[in-house]
Amino acid sequence: MNIKFFAIPYAIWLVLFSIIPIFFVIYYSLTNSNGSFTLENYINLSDYSNAFVRSIALSTISTFISFIIGYPTAYAISKLDKKWQKAAIAGIILQMWVSFLLITYSLMTAMESNGIITKFFNLIGIHFPLINTSFAVIIGMVYSGLPYMILPIYSSLSKMDHNIIEAAKDLGANKWTIFRRITFPLSSPGILSGFLMVFAPDMSSFIISKMLGGNENILIGEIIELKFLGSEFNPWAGSAISLVLMIFIFLVIGNVKGLLER
Repeated sequence: MNIKFFAIPYAIWLVLFSIIPIFFVIYYSLTNSNGSFTLENYINLSDYSNAFVRSIALSTISTFISFIIGYPTAYAISKLDKKWQKAAIAGIILQMWVSFLLITYSLMTAMESNGIITKFFNLIGIHFPLINTSFAVIIGMVYSGLPYMILPIYSSLSKMDHNIIEAAKDLGANKWTIFRRITFPLSSPGILSGFLMVFAPDMSSFIISKMLGGNENILIGEIIELKFLGSEFNPWAGSAISLVLMIFIFLVIGNVKGLLER
């Protein structure tokens, strides 16, 4: 039996739950409530420019912070003994098993005026509101996205051929040169996967901004949610926003991939 036969269920799933829904989104974005063709949904996208810019800024910051924390963590784990690697990875996966909504509620409670995070900052002499701020949204994004940055980078690092590193050492390369010329480039697939798995959900996030950001930090994902399920019901405009957001994410990921492959 041809091994391609086993890909048929996935192909059917892809068509039913990815390709066909995208065509529906495109159709709705180009029509109005009467089913007539219109470009008004795209013309009115400027009304949501502030939310777009805010989403891009916060998602970029949170992804960058996740990378700054995640790469050294993944690198350190890859250098541990095998049994300790398994324990560390199990601890990271354990966080992913916890309900995302429960994590967000916990962060919201911790960042309120009497929350443990606020008390910690007050203890070290830092006094500023946490909840209902952009800072709170970034904390929520980093906390929820960090495991998805660590795991793919760790996977790339752990599968690296260490004979290449040994050969570089024999040729006189120092640690920084080995990292810059060998380790980092070979881990680029993991970095790209981590970037995709963190940036894309952050850009379309609405639970984090709604619960931690308040009314002053509305992200584009929250506006899309309002257009489909909320008080501002307008699936035609929501489809246009969703399509533009999806195209933007693909362009960003493509540019990041190009930078890593240079």
